[in-house]
Amino acid sequence: MPRSFDMATEYPATVERVHEAFRSEQYWRARLANFGADDATLDELTVADDGHVDVITSHVLRADGLPALVSQFHHGDLRIRREEHWQPVRDGRSAVTVSGVIAGAPVTLDGGGMLAPAGGGARLTVTLSVEVKVPMVGGKIENFIGGQLVDLLTAEQRFTTVWITENS
Repeated sequence: MPRSFDMATEYPATVERVHEAFRSEQYWRARLANFGADDATLDELTVADDGHVDVITSHVLRADGLPALVSQFHHGDLRIRREEHWQPVRDGRSAVTVSGVIAGAPVTLDGGGMLAPAGGGARLTVTLSVEVKVPMVGGKIENFIGGQLVDLLTAEQRFTTVWITENS
Protein backbone atom coordinates (compact mmCIF):
# COMPACT_ATOMS: atom_id res chain seq x y z
CA MET A 1 0.00 0.00 0.00
CA PRO A 2 1.55 3.34 -1.03
CA ARG A 3 2.41 5.97 1.55
CA SER A 4 1.62 9.61 1.02
CA PHE A 5 3.90 12.45 2.08
CA ASP A 6 2.85 16.11 2.25
CA MET A 7 5.69 18.62 2.00
CA ALA A 8 6.06 22.36 1.63
CA THR A 9 8.86 24.85 1.24
CA GLU A 10 9.07 28.63 0.94
CA TYR A 11 10.98 30.72 -1.60
CA PRO A 12 11.78 34.41 -1.08
CA ALA A 13 11.41 34.86 -4.86
CA THR A 14 8.07 35.20 -6.64
CA VAL A 15 6.33 32.35 -8.44
CA GLU A 16 7.33 33.92 -11.75
CA ARG A 17 11.03 34.08 -10.78
CA VAL A 18 11.08 30.47 -9.54
CA HIS A 19 9.30 29.28 -12.69
CA GLU A 20 11.75 31.28 -14.79
CA ALA A 21 14.62 29.38 -13.16
CA PHE A 22 12.92 26.07 -13.98
CA ARG A 23 12.91 27.11 -17.66
CA SER A 24 16.70 27.54 -17.68
CA GLU A 25 19.07 24.82 -18.86
CA GLN A 26 21.85 26.54 -16.87
CA TYR A 27 19.75 26.18 -13.73
CA TRP A 28 19.18 22.44 -14.23
CA ARG A 29 22.82 21.69 -15.04
CA ALA A 30 23.97 23.62 -11.96
CA ARG A 31 21.33 21.96 -9.77
CA LEU A 32 22.32 18.48 -10.91
CA ALA A 33 26.02 19.23 -10.36
CA ASN A 34 25.25 20.47 -6.84
CA PHE A 35 23.55 17.37 -5.45
CA GLY A 36 24.82 14.14 -3.97
CA ALA A 37 24.26 11.74 -6.85
CA ASP A 38 27.41 10.05 -8.08
CA ASP A 39 26.27 10.82 -11.61
CA ALA A 40 23.40 13.03 -12.74
CA THR A 41 22.32 14.00 -16.23
CA LEU A 42 19.77 16.31 -17.77
CA ASP A 43 18.11 13.95 -20.23
CA GLU A 44 15.46 16.33 -21.51
CA LEU A 45 14.38 19.92 -20.99
CA THR A 46 11.44 21.07 -23.07
CA VAL A 47 10.22 24.62 -22.64
CA ALA A 48 7.10 25.40 -24.65
CA ASP A 49 6.20 28.88 -25.87
CA ASP A 50 3.17 28.86 -23.56
CA GLY A 51 5.33 28.23 -20.46
CA HIS A 52 5.02 24.46 -20.00
CA VAL A 53 8.29 22.97 -18.74
CA ASP A 54 9.08 19.26 -18.95
CA VAL A 55 12.25 18.02 -17.27
CA ILE A 56 13.66 14.49 -17.22
CA THR A 57 16.79 13.75 -15.22
CA SER A 58 18.75 10.60 -14.41
CA HIS A 59 20.66 10.02 -11.20
CA VAL A 60 23.03 7.21 -10.25
CA LEU A 61 23.81 6.40 -6.63
CA ARG A 62 26.71 3.97 -6.37
CA ALA A 63 26.09 0.77 -4.43
CA ASP A 64 28.98 1.36 -2.03
CA GLY A 65 27.35 4.55 -0.73
CA LEU A 66 23.84 3.22 -0.19
CA PRO A 67 22.36 2.80 3.30
CA ALA A 68 22.16 -0.79 4.55
CA LEU A 69 18.35 -0.70 4.47
CA VAL A 70 18.47 -0.09 0.72
CA SER A 71 21.42 -2.31 -0.22
CA GLN A 72 19.95 -5.38 1.45
CA PHE A 73 17.03 -5.25 -1.01
CA HIS A 74 18.69 -3.80 -4.09
CA HIS A 75 22.05 -5.01 -5.32
CA GLY A 76 24.16 -2.71 -7.44
CA ASP A 77 23.87 0.97 -8.22
CA LEU A 78 20.54 2.78 -7.98
CA ARG A 79 19.53 4.29 -11.31
CA ILE A 80 16.77 6.83 -10.79
CA ARG A 81 14.75 8.51 -13.52
CA ARG A 82 12.91 11.63 -12.38
CA GLU A 83 10.33 13.66 -14.28
CA GLU A 84 8.85 17.07 -13.49
CA HIS A 85 6.11 18.64 -15.58
CA TRP A 86 5.46 22.30 -14.76
CA GLN A 87 2.37 24.10 -16.00
CA PRO A 88 2.59 27.71 -17.18
CA VAL A 89 2.10 30.38 -14.53
CA ARG A 90 -1.59 31.30 -14.52
CA ASP A 91 -3.23 33.56 -11.98
CA GLY A 92 0.12 33.69 -10.19
CA ARG A 93 0.35 29.89 -9.75
CA SER A 94 2.02 26.93 -11.42
CA ALA A 95 1.04 23.29 -10.94
CA VAL A 96 3.56 20.47 -11.15
CA THR A 97 3.36 16.71 -11.54
CA VAL A 98 6.34 14.56 -10.61
CA SER A 99 7.28 10.92 -11.00
CA GLY A 100 10.25 8.76 -10.25
CA VAL A 101 11.33 5.24 -11.09
CA ILE A 102 14.29 3.22 -9.88
CA ALA A 103 15.44 0.81 -12.59
CA GLY A 104 15.17 -2.81 -11.47
CA ALA A 105 13.55 -1.96 -8.15
CA PRO A 106 9.92 -2.38 -7.10
CA VAL A 107 9.61 1.33 -6.28
CA THR A 108 7.32 3.96 -7.75
CA LEU A 109 6.95 7.59 -6.83
CA ASP A 110 4.41 10.05 -8.16
CA GLY A 111 2.56 13.12 -7.09
CA GLY A 112 1.85 16.72 -7.70
CA GLY A 113 1.98 20.13 -6.23
CA MET A 114 1.39 23.83 -6.55
CA LEU A 115 3.77 26.77 -6.59
CA ALA A 116 1.72 29.71 -5.32
CA PRO A 117 2.26 33.21 -3.92
CA ALA A 118 3.04 33.45 -0.21
CA GLY A 119 3.89 36.75 1.41
CA GLY A 120 6.43 38.44 -0.84
CA GLY A 121 7.63 35.13 -2.26
CA ALA A 122 6.29 31.72 -3.18
CA ARG A 123 5.35 28.48 -1.45
CA LEU A 124 5.64 25.05 -3.05
CA THR A 125 3.31 22.42 -1.62
CA VAL A 126 3.78 18.86 -2.82
CA THR A 127 2.03 15.57 -2.11
CA LEU A 128 3.99 12.49 -3.12
CA SER A 129 2.99 8.86 -3.07
CA VAL A 130 5.74 6.28 -2.60
CA GLU A 131 5.17 2.57 -3.10
CA VAL A 132 7.74 -0.14 -2.43
CA LYS A 133 6.54 -3.61 -3.33
CA VAL A 134 8.66 -5.62 -0.92
CA PRO A 135 6.73 -7.88 1.46
CA MET A 136 7.00 -7.14 5.18
CA VAL A 137 9.45 -4.21 4.92
CA GLY A 138 8.05 -2.13 2.07
CA GLY A 139 6.49 0.34 4.52
CA LYS A 140 9.78 0.83 6.33
CA ILE A 141 11.55 1.58 3.04
CA GLU A 142 8.70 3.92 1.99
CA ASN A 143 9.17 5.89 5.23
CA PHE A 144 12.91 6.07 4.63
CA ILE A 145 12.36 7.36 1.08
CA GLY A 146 9.80 9.87 2.35
CA GLY A 147 12.32 11.27 4.81
CA GLN A 148 14.91 11.54 2.06
CA LEU A 149 12.42 13.38 -0.15
CA VAL A 150 11.80 16.00 2.54
CA ASP A 151 15.55 16.59 2.82
CA LEU A 152 15.85 16.77 -0.98
CA LEU A 153 13.02 19.31 -1.30
CA THR A 154 14.67 21.51 1.33
CA ALA A 155 18.07 21.28 -0.38
CA GLU A 156 16.56 22.06 -3.78
CA GLN A 157 14.76 25.10 -2.34
CA ARG A 158 18.01 26.41 -0.86
CA PHE A 159 19.87 25.84 -4.12
CA THR A 160 17.12 27.51 -6.17
CA THR A 161 17.05 30.54 -3.87
CA VAL A 162 20.81 31.04 -4.18
CA TRP A 163 20.76 30.41 -7.95
CA ILE A 164 18.01 32.99 -8.50
CA THR A 165 19.90 35.56 -6.39
CA GLU A 166 23.18 34.95 -8.24
CA ASN A 167 21.58 34.92 -11.70
CA SER A 168 19.23 37.88 -11.46
